[in-house]
Amino acid sequence: MNDVNPRPPADPPPLTASVVFRLGTLGSVVTARFTEALAALGLKPKHVGLMVALDSGAPPSQLELARTMAVAPSLVVALADHLQQIGAVDRVRDPADRRRQVLALTGTGRALLADCTALARRLDEELTASLGASEREALRRTLGVLGVEAGLPTGD
Repeated sequence: MNDVNPRPPADPPPLTASVVFRLGTLGSVVTARFTEALAALGLKPKHVGLMVALDSGAPPSQLELARTMAVAPSLVVALADHLQQIGAVDRVRDPADRRRQVLALTGTGRALLADCTALARRLDEELTASLGASEREALRRTLGVLGVEAGLPTGD
């Protein structure tokens, strides 16, 4: 009979090899870079999120936007206050319900959103500079699938 001991099971990969850890850590780095770039425009990422929600046709009331963005209604009010001060959004009474205020992206807001998009694209180029074209496309598609599963807008 053969007394060879079976090979012990391999150790699981370390936490730092997990997708969750890598995406979370990379997300922190990318968020910091995006936040720094947006500061030159007087914005924070949540301001951009609100403008994106408005541009995508999300429900325009502040309360509905808070639900869509999964944030407190008071945060949407503060974000909208800032965006209104810089001329990026208008608050108007809903003609169907005068008690309700709705937000609308202005021409200035659309131009500002285009500037934010250009910043994001520049950061995308920096982040993915070491990848080939097919790898960049695969990453974009994969993140799109994961985003859809998480309930995020695709942007495609």
